[in-house]
Amino acid sequence: MSMRVMSIASGSSGNCIYVGTDHTHLLIDAGISCKKVNEGLKELGLTGEDITGVLVTHEHADHIGGLGVFLRKYKTPVYTAEETIRQIYGYKNIGKLPEGCFHPIEAGGKFSVGDIDVESLPISHDAARPLAYRMDCGSSSAAVVTDLGYYDQTLVEHLQGLDAILLEANHDLRMLEVGPYPYYLKQRIAGSHGHLSNEASGQFLNELLHDRMKKVLLGHISKENNMAALALETVRTEIEMSSSSWHADDFSIEPAGRDRASEIIYI
Repeated sequence: MSMRVMSIASGSSGNCIYVGTDHTHLLIDAGISCKKVNEGLKELGLTGEDITGVLVTHEHADHIGGLGVFLRKYKTPVYTAEETIRQIYGYKNIGKLPEGCFHPIEAGGKFSVGDIDVESLPISHDAARPLAYRMDCGSSSAAVVTDLGYYDQTLVEHLQGLDAILLEANHDLRMLEVGPYPYYLKQRIAGSHGHLSNEASGQFLNELLHDRMKKVLLGHISKENNMAALALETVRTEIEMSSSSWHADDFSIEPAGRDRASEIIYI
């Protein structure tokens, strides 16, 4: 069974990623408007009515900003941690939500939505119970891993054998240091509950590469503290500098747009 992956939007202004099969259609986060979600889904020949479920990573506005409108329109089931659900209900702009739309999941647990097996992976971020997600269907697998201050060996082990990944490459350390953000925010972003730098993203990716990896999308690229070309160059350099036998040209690696859909990735 094959899967399709497409980044509809990825960045601090809004996040929404599609992963699906012929029978099951998932969104990871809904941090953009319902209109923009549907504009992205149109590229796949889908609408919001076709979405089987929404997997929420955490409760920050750039990940749930459009969730309320989407749920009121489509009554789609939402899967996320119990702690995140409580935070979503407390989000001032969420509005009234349909009864019974939330389905609590265990952090670090596994569940299925249609023909897709989902594994939720705990990550380090300044949110109630932030999660990354791995999705498998038959021999096809993809993951969405953003908004984490660091990665550990447990996360590496659970992300082996992927066909495609959207991986955070949030900031360039030097741009962050000299950039316009106040000191406390710079500390938060660079800290253990913040975001992965370009260098850390490349080092993380080195531990996930294998000869069947088909596509890497670099996501959540900061508008103020990074550039897409710089993120790509730095990640590629980390691969070239590693002790493995891989070269950057062995893999298709591209930045995901903040406000534009990526190509459709078939795996």
